Amino acid sequence: MARAFVLPDLGEGLTEAEIVTVHVREGDVIQEDAPFLEVETDKAQVEIPSPMSGRVEKVHVRPGQTVKVGEVLVTFADGEPASAVGRGPLARSETPLRREGPPSPPPSVIGPAPTTAHGGPVPATPATRRLARELGVDLTTVAGSGPAGRVTDEDVRAAAGRAPAPAPTARREAAGRAAEVRPLARPGVEAPPLPKFEQYGPIERQPLSHLRRTIAERMTLSAALIPHVTHFDKADITELDAVIRRNLDAARERGVTLTLTSFLLKAAALALQEHPRFNASLDPSAGELILKRYYHLGIAVATDRGLIVPVIRDVDKKPLLDLARELAALAQRMRDGKATLDDLRGGTFTITNIGALGGTGAIPIINYPEVAILGVARAREEAVVHDGQIRARLMLPLTLTFDHRVADGADGARFASDLVSRLEHPDQLLLDL
Repeated sequence: MARAFVLPDLGEGLTEAEIVTVHVREGDVIQEDAPFLEVETDKAQVEIPSPMSGRVEKVHVRPGQTVKVGEVLVTFADGEPASAVGRGPLARSETPLRREGPPSPPPSVIGPAPTTAHGGPVPATPATRRLARELGVDLTTVAGSGPAGRVTDEDVRAAAGRAPAPAPTARREAAGRAAEVRPLARPGVEAPPLPKFEQYGPIERQPLSHLRRTIAERMTLSAALIPHVTHFDKADITELDAVIRRNLDAARERGVTLTLTSFLLKAAALALQEHPRFNASLDPSAGELILKRYYHLGIAVATDRGLIVPVIRDVDKKPLLDLARELAALAQRMRDGKATLDDLRGGTFTITNIGALGGTGAIPIINYPEVAILGVARAREEAVVHDGQIRARLMLPLTLTFDHRVADGADGARFASDLVSRLEHPDQLLLDL
């Protein structure tokens, strides 16, 4: 019996993906877990292995095509289902091919995509759909101004400016709260038209990749919605550097390479436990701060394709050696282009380390919907007063950028001071080494 493999539920509110590479052709006989497709989502480019063994009867997609969750990718002739559906970079989804109609899409954690009056999905990018959810806009009521009627971010923001304030949630009503929901104001800025640059000289237009467009949209969203404030500090990591050097060989014997990043992760997670409002998200519609009691830290990684932020989960609970081992494996997956969606979602706080590239500091943009990000520059020896004497010490520049709606300057200074203290006294971080 012929079987159809559809684009599975991607989670995190993702409703579509762009086909990057198709590794199979019609008539090919392939094995389960063989290279199958590569797709690019709002999160990353990931590889989908074959969900079964069998002969490829028909390939329904092509590179550059955008497909939605539930759409058929490939049809197998007499395919043998995978023994463990759900493994792999994306949750696998295969269903018997029903000749009487198209396959039903798998359930989504965010519910069905908005549809038009004619029953088809509202044309909009995943980032635009996410923006609509965040601003409380019903996409079915928005007239798209983009190509082929596509709803753009500007259309959503314009609709948000006309929309009434959202009503109290059912959860709030069930709880019988008397407090009135007071939505926070959201900015709305329309960019003026660009000048005709070609009147001044030759120009070249380069289309943005799917990931680059997503980065641009998310950075614009973060900069527009979040009032950023940055606190600068320095940590004396002379002792920490010595600790790392002393333990390099012992760690290597256990198959681990110690790096500064693993200590940064541990110190940040412990500091976040003491300063929980930096490990949070703001719910503007309800006027509430969502404090997260888990510590999943993202590490910003610059790749040829753009910025990717893989996530290390439960950093507060893991020994340093485990963190270092997990970091190394994650970095290898990034280099090999094998990042999974689980690698890239669920972060609560982000660290971006540009030390390897040089510079004396940077002010990073917050990774929305988080409320803070730590920037780390290159450590350098500086002449500082230490124990009453001027000495050369290894100083690490730090920049803590945070959402001024949820924390004041004094809060940021205290959090940064706590972080610096932990880096300058590494003994506590080494307790579980």
